[in-house]
Formats: sequence, structure tokens, C-alpha cells
Amino acid sequence: MTSLMIYLAAALAEIAGCFSFWAWWRLDRTIGWLIPGLASLALFAWLLTLIDTDYAGRAYAAYGGIYIVTSLLWLWLVEHRSPDRWDMLGAGICLVGAGVILFGPRSS
Repeated sequence: MTSLMIYLAAALAEIAGCFSFWAWWRLDRTIGWLIPGLASLALFAWLLTLIDTDYAGRAYAAYGGIYIVTSLLWLWLVEHRSPDRWDMLGAGICLVGAGVILFGPRSS
């Protein structure tokens, strides 16, 4: 599995897990929503361990850009709210930053 696919799967798992807590707390869903939420958050954490890098911090930093874009897709597809131009601009900036972290030349 490529790093991009792992990052996308991790983002979906994290967002779904966090959304289950949001739904329970803010949308008055039953406490049963927390069970799949916890499982989803555990899956998210495991998926990030699959990233091929020597340092966890670098994997997490690069993941941030992917997470932001995926969150805006969630906003649009699940919550039915279109991202505005500022959302898109911010996401683009974050993706550039993630790309620099992922693909920047390393001396060691």
C-alpha cells in the first residue's frame, strides 16, 4: 500500500472516529456511537505505524496536510456543506507543506 493510500485511510478512520464522538455529544446520538468511534480511532493509530519513515513526528506532520483535505471532503460529502474558497486555499497551502515534508531532500 502506498503512503498516500495509508494516509487517506488513516484520515478517514480518524475523522469517522472523531465524528462518532461529535455525533454522540453534539447531535444527541446514543452512547453506542462511541464503540465504532473507538475502534476507528485505534485503526487510525495503527495505520500511521505503516508509513515508511524513520521518525514518527515526520509521518504525523506530513499526514496533517492529507487530514485537512480529507476533512474538507468529509464536510462536503457527509455533512453536505461545500468548502469555501478559504477552505480550499488553506488546504492547498497545507498540501504544499506536506509535500515539502514528504519529498524534501534529506542529508541523513
